[in-house]
Amino acid sequence: MSGTLYGLGTGPGDPELITVKALRLLQAAPVLAYPAPEEGESLARAIVAEHLPGGQTEIVLRMPMVAARFPAQEVYDWAAEEIGGHLEAGRDVAVLCEGDPFFYGSFMYLFGRMAERFPVEVVPGVSSLTACAAVLGAPLAARNDVLTVVPAPLDEADLAARLRGVEAAAVIKVGRHLQKVRKVLTELELLDRARYVERATMGSQRILPLDSLDEANAPYFSMILVHSRGEAWA
Repeated sequence: MSGTLYGLGTGPGDPELITVKALRLLQAAPVLAYPAPEEGESLARAIVAEHLPGGQTEIVLRMPMVAARFPAQEVYDWAAEEIGGHLEAGRDVAVLCEGDPFFYGSFMYLFGRMAERFPVEVVPGVSSLTACAAVLGAPLAARNDVLTVVPAPLDEADLAARLRGVEAAAVIKVGRHLQKVRKVLTELELLDRARYVERATMGSQRILPLDSLDEANAPYFSMILVHSRGEAWA
């Protein structure tokens, strides 16, 4: 009998925001896998480090964390084989995913390779979207508002088309696209209704109105929330 592959959402950064179910599976799994940059520590592992029981086999998926080379398909091919060997031997494998596995989460690339061969269970996590809203004290949407999620790497024309006429929007993956996003929001007369948050729930969290942010770039873990009424409850 094969083991089960668990895709665990670890939440946005605060170790206390992992779900009870994910914590139970994390501590019970004999094998742990997680993404990491080509050099340095894994954020996904760092989030849950204080919860780890010790003695687990760890599989590190080292890959380039840059948009031009992500996802690194050859890394996921290798990981699927490595993890598959453990599953075939009857060992459960817990794969860590920052935020939620199926909200722009890296686990989807393993899921696509393995779901037809092995039992897979996805455990949702607190997403960056809801975490940012919580720390900002800014509800995402109300009543019949349509919430639009827009990736900042879109080109300027596409970004403007997606944001024109929005009721509520979340601009994700801001990073080096900050100036482009600010320009589009200014032209759409939404700048004064945009809030910026980086590294939500982490120790280095920062929050401020977008029109008071001076930097040219933002970290990858940043988001801009916009509501056409200023406040969702208005």
